[in-house]
Amino acid sequence: MNMKVHMLSALREQFDSWEELLASLSPEQVVAPQFDLDWSIKDVVSHLWAWQQISIARFEAALLNCEPAYPSWLGQAQANWEEDADQTNERIHRISREMSWTEVHQLWREGFLRLLDAGQSIAETDLLDWDKYPWLNGHSLAGVLLGTYGHHQEHLENLLAWRYAQN
Repeated sequence: MNMKVHMLSALREQFDSWEELLASLSPEQVVAPQFDLDWSIKDVVSHLWAWQQISIARFEAALLNCEPAYPSWLGQAQANWEEDADQTNERIHRISREMSWTEVHQLWREGFLRLLDAGQSIAETDLLDWDKYPWLNGHSLAGVLLGTYGHHQEHLENLLAWRYAQN
């Protein structure tokens, strides 16, 4: 199995794990504040969706051979969005808190599948090349996929620990 297939398979398994967990929750569990900062599961998923948009922008830029068109919610004033994750996360929370669970889940789901499709469309050599995309500042698209996996895994472990404590 090549590296690209391995990474995309792991991401697909991650997606399936999330879908299984989310399907097991009641609407009340999804929107109730449960975690740090009084975040709900809906807030966690909207957080993942927002960061996922940045990854999608990077993959689509690679496919189109252009600079990434980052999501508009980043805004012009927040030039250091990558360095100040707390500020970025607060911005995400403010923007998404009025969205319904159905909308958040659909956007996250569609985004995850879109990222998997984009990853499939990139040649493995381009995915692993650290110098191919100057706007990644010495990182590779494989690193973006690994970051997406790690970010989802971190939050999944927290949700599973919460779920286990509920039983």
